[in-house]
Amino acid sequence: MSINATLIGQMITFTLLVWFTMKYVWPPIIAALEERKTKIAEGLAAAEKGQEEIKLAEKKAKSVLKEAKEQSAEIVSAAQKRANQLVEEAKEQAKKEGERLLEAAKAQIEQEMLHAKESLRKEVSSLALRAAEQILKEEVDKAKHQDIISKAAEQLG
Repeated sequence: MSINATLIGQMITFTLLVWFTMKYVWPPIIAALEERKTKIAEGLAAAEKGQEEIKLAEKKAKSVLKEAKEQSAEIVSAAQKRANQLVEEAKEQAKKEGERLLEAAKAQIEQEMLHAKESLRKEVSSLALRAAEQILKEEVDKAKHQDIISKAAEQLG
């Protein structure tokens, strides 16, 4: 055999191999590569989307946290205002109660004072009647009258 015939045989075999490879082997490999390429692209897109979602979630979490802090501050402020209001109401109620007790005490003092005056009037009238009785029992004498009045004054005072 000649080198040319071998070379031509090898060329024909190579051509058949290339044709067979391109016809039957290459398309599934290309399809697998394309499929892998799309999966990788989808994975990268999903990863980017996930990153964006994480950033959005972080922003949302920060805003929710900020809102919660504001609400808690408002709640604390409202509670403080309510506590101050309750303290003021208690002070006002205590003041009213104190004024009421003071008025009651004044009224009781006034009543006792009136009772004491009435008692003194009765005693004074009683003493005056006794003094008058003693004056009338005795003879009419200015010195004795003066002496009786001074004794009655001593009993009063």
